[in-house]
Amino acid sequence: MRIDIDALTVETAGARLLDQVTLGAADGQLVGLVGPNGSGKSTLLRCVYRALRPSAGAVRIGGDDLHALSTREGARRLAALPQDAVAEFDFTVAEIVAMGRLPHQGPMARTTDEDRRRCDEALEGVGAGHLAERGFLTLSGGERQRVLIARALAQQPRVLVLDEPTNHLDIAHQLEVLALVRGSGLTVLTALHDLNLAALHCDVVHVIESGRIVASGPPQDVLTTELLADVFGVRAHRVTHPETGVLQLLFDLPPARPTS
Repeated sequence: MRIDIDALTVETAGARLLDQVTLGAADGQLVGLVGPNGSGKSTLLRCVYRALRPSAGAVRIGGDDLHALSTREGARRLAALPQDAVAEFDFTVAEIVAMGRLPHQGPMARTTDEDRRRCDEALEGVGAGHLAERGFLTLSGGERQRVLIARALAQQPRVLVLDEPTNHLDIAHQLEVLALVRGSGLTVLTALHDLNLAALHCDVVHVIESGRIVASGPPQDVLTTELLADVFGVRAHRVTHPETGVLQLLFDLPPARPTS
């Protein structure tokens, strides 16, 4: 299902956090948002998953204004993993993942065999099936992240919104989780700090700086040495992965300017 963000603007306390941001993700695409800390990535995603109402502009999913949809219908179309997702009570992992099935159940509905199957598949898919009976608060940061991704997948959305989904994950699980998301067939909009992960997995990247999109396109075309120097303040060396042929980046700081 396609998602479109049209002229999205967010203003608060006299500051403009997003300035007429327009972008889209086609059905089945994985689209990445990259940019420095404070550039507006999380603010944009909060508008998309309805945690924040924009000052102007619209978010459309399947052609419909997302903010006009009921909570249940919105949750059937879109699932989100915020960067600051927390659980206050020590539910079991199985109970956390089962919460993803609520949009598909009536007010008095009981958990069905289909619900259990979807939850089991989601947990196994993120490599967390063995954690099902553990208390969520006993898990490591990386384990919690995988469980929350499983909950989002169990929701059976058409669009998945992920804010830094690889936070707290070791390198193997970073690669596994993004490969899982990439192969899910869902339309995915994700913010990523790791530019090499963005280059490896994203069909399209949008570079955000100071609340504006400053570059968009395939990673190979967008992540140039000039842009990375201008936006991130680093010197980048573009190399080709010897097996996959995918763009990879090596970084160092620019040489210090001589003092007079």
